[in-house]
Amino acid sequence: MCGIVGYTGAGHAAHILLDGLERLEYRGYDSAGICVSDGEKSHMLKALRVKGRLQALRDATDNGDSVDGESGIGHTRWATHGEPTVENAHPHLSGGGKVAVVHNGIIENYADLRKTLEGRGYVFQSETDTETIAHLLDYYDKGDPIDAIVRTVMHLRGSFALGILFADRPGEVYGIRRDSPLIAATSESGNFIASDVPAILEWTRNVTYLDNMEIVCLKKDGISFYNMDGEKIEKEFTTVSWDIAAAEKGGYAHFMLKEIHEQPKAMADTIHPHVRDGRIVLDELGMTDEEIRAVRRIQMVACGSAWHVCMTAKYVMEQLAGIPVDVDLASEFRYRNPVLEEGTLLMVVSQSGETADSLAALRYGKAQGMLSLAIVNVVGSSIAREADRVFYTAAGPEIAVATTKAYSTQLAACDMLAIHFASVKGKLSEEEYHTLVDALLKLPEQISEILRGEARMQWLAGKYANTRDAFFIGRGLDYASVLEGALKLKEISYIHAEAYAAGELKHGTISLIEKGSMVLAVATQSELLEKEVSNIVEVHARGATLLALTFEGNYNMEDQADFTIYIPKTEDVLYPSLVVIPLQLLAYYVSLSRGIDVDKPRNLAKSVTVE
Repeated sequence: MCGIVGYTGAGHAAHILLDGLERLEYRGYDSAGICVSDGEKSHMLKALRVKGRLQALRDATDNGDSVDGESGIGHTRWATHGEPTVENAHPHLSGGGKVAVVHNGIIENYADLRKTLEGRGYVFQSETDTETIAHLLDYYDKGDPIDAIVRTVMHLRGSFALGILFADRPGEVYGIRRDSPLIAATSESGNFIASDVPAILEWTRNVTYLDNMEIVCLKKDGISFYNMDGEKIEKEFTTVSWDIAAAEKGGYAHFMLKEIHEQPKAMADTIHPHVRDGRIVLDELGMTDEEIRAVRRIQMVACGSAWHVCMTAKYVMEQLAGIPVDVDLASEFRYRNPVLEEGTLLMVVSQSGETADSLAALRYGKAQGMLSLAIVNVVGSSIAREADRVFYTAAGPEIAVATTKAYSTQLAACDMLAIHFASVKGKLSEEEYHTLVDALLKLPEQISEILRGEARMQWLAGKYANTRDAFFIGRGLDYASVLEGALKLKEISYIHAEAYAAGELKHGTISLIEKGSMVLAVATQSELLEKEVSNIVEVHARGATLLALTFEGNYNMEDQADFTIYIPKTEDVLYPSLVVIPLQLLAYYVSLSRGIDVDKPRNLAKSVTVE
């Protein structure tokens, strides 16, 4: 969600802040602003804020030319406390203009803090929780910025990543985080803080990730880090493996389409390093065969599309390895007092590694003594640092709000874990094992084959772009796949779409099927095909337009469906990796046909770092 950029150096701060914020637009926002220190001239902080898109801020600042200064902070806000207005936009300044703050996260006790500050004479200009932070910093600022920050955050309950300017400290930018991501970066032209890596890639790939309650001070000639005792600490910097080109559209109309087409490479980059001489090797996981044999149950937690990955992994892990798997939404898991048995492995799936509910679920499970394994895409992210074991996917930067390649690589990671666990536990014969590994290695080229038929999906999407209601049905693994298909369609096209286990249609859902409804049935599981066909006949008989997605060779499906989509044949447990590609293309082209901004669907954010 919201984006933060801070900079100090020899460059023109407003230009750099605007360019950095532009690279964070994918996170979702409804207002934007910057604040720049004019240095030694007058010790003044100048803030400019707008409602709406970043272009409005560029227009208001003449692309940054009208705002002088070599240090500053910028923000794109996704409204939580208070409507999206200029008054509620960040940065927020203290009453006397001594302090400016940008903030990601939520301050849970802001109402009490506001009342206290009003009693001390502070006047509030906004409805936000963030303004309380600016006034608190002003109240505690006695000339030592680190002390003021420490005293302030000790009063805050909730999550935060902060970028801070003090008017009487020209050329300096401060930051601190708790449960919301914040990085620091250094380059020859200056130093940075940001909420995500793409913001700074134009200038540097030399970054470090702040841990909870660490304070960073940027100066033109260096970066310093402090703990909550005000003591200096050392941080290691790492080099980001991908460059600015990876975070740009590369000639595609939208990031989503580019990322759909990047899936063959992302899958290959995730799978191939872990297959040697025909065997899956997970040395980097650091999990011994003895630890795997000791796993009696797996508890998986995630949010959104990553939860759909977990639903798929449940079927695959149980079928191949014979390990019972429970799947929870992270936001439910942490509050339902789950019963966690000895021998349970906690698996957390998150693209960003910063998803607030997933991180909290990880901490809860670890506090109960569970061994934890994270599947994440971002090296050094909070979940990656705190989990006992980590499986890194190789999706690269994913900019579009609707996930595509991150989802696919998470599926691949779960498939490899399931095959490996099954082998270690002696559940697969050598022939079965090699058949699955060979099929896994073929997935990238099979995805490329599906993408070569993209024009057919574009035609189909144009034909059904005006659909009012869409229903996705499937059985077994196909049910797990349609959960993701329905989400993709509704999150970027705004068409009402629901996913159902096909066997549940008779339990009330079929009453919604009528003439004009669109039903997309996924049918790839060989043992369930006959039952799926029966469900297809039921909905077709009620006047629905029926689209079927099945494997090549199952041409009998054309007798039941109005339109049939074919994917290459593979092993039953691996079909979800192929099924999702046409579902992504359908959602993309339906959205495009409806004139919607595909990369920035309304009210959604890329990385949800608050509850």
